[in-house]
Amino acid sequence: MTPERIAMGNKIILCPNPYRDCGLEITRNLRGLLEEAGHETFVCPIFDTDENSIVPEDIEKAELEDAIDGAYLVVVIGGDGTILHAARTAARHGVPVIGINAGTKGFMAALEACSAGEVLKAAGGDYIEKRRMMLDVSLIRKGDVIYTDCAINDAVIHGFGDCIRLTAWCDGDKMTTFSGDGVVLSTPTGSSAYSLSAGGPLVEPTARNIILTPICVHAMFAKSYVLAPDRVVSARAEKLHGRRAFLIVDGGEPLELANDDILKVRKSSHELVMADMGTKSFYDIVFEKLIERER
Repeated sequence: MTPERIAMGNKIILCPNPYRDCGLEITRNLRGLLEEAGHETFVCPIFDTDENSIVPEDIEKAELEDAIDGAYLVVVIGGDGTILHAARTAARHGVPVIGINAGTKGFMAALEACSAGEVLKAAGGDYIEKRRMMLDVSLIRKGDVIYTDCAINDAVIHGFGDCIRLTAWCDGDKMTTFSGDGVVLSTPTGSSAYSLSAGGPLVEPTARNIILTPICVHAMFAKSYVLAPDRVVSARAEKLHGRRAFLIVDGGEPLELANDDILKVRKSSHELVMADMGTKSFYDIVFEKLIERER
């Protein structure tokens, strides 16, 4: 942790998924330990709505976007989806994130639910900053940029129940053309998500690469590409002819595409900072989540 970050104060954000941390028992325990150690805490549940809230009434909650100013650590309790959701906000504010796995795979989680002591160490600044590349995403329609975003995991073009035609370019040079379900343009962090399920490679999350992975293609030659970070990669949805296709960034709300819309991605100037406790390497996590669990 940098001296500047330590000097900001002792404000810590707890972001539980109430559907994973039932009754917020993990959150309650962590909040008690952190406050006993002199830290100020804010509870900002993820995937909780006021209309259908399942957060216990005795828990005072806040919105993450409102509470994050002045924070120096975000602790997320949930699965990868929960961590990804909170991390998108934390990355915009430059606040480090540490994940506690209360989900299934938990590739982004540094700790398990029983690791309260490690959270206290992280709250005291005793962690290693691991920076992860992000992607600037833009959607171009008839020459105009109609949508922009910043992805931690991936930007996906996907057909809606139909095979679609796609062409991809790297720095203006044509890479591939294929028909299939779609294409994933991912970061190394996102290589263990949808890209992996589509047959893409595992890439160390702190690497600097752009990964292009076709989804369920009707061509034997259409394989993944692992590209340098300074590349600009484009993918065009073609010949839709009444078929529907969507752009989805980091698993968020789908945006319907028009014929010949172009998705363009490049390395972002923003980075996600993860607080690494050094308890598990990337290879430990891969072995545990993908190999040992399948035995």
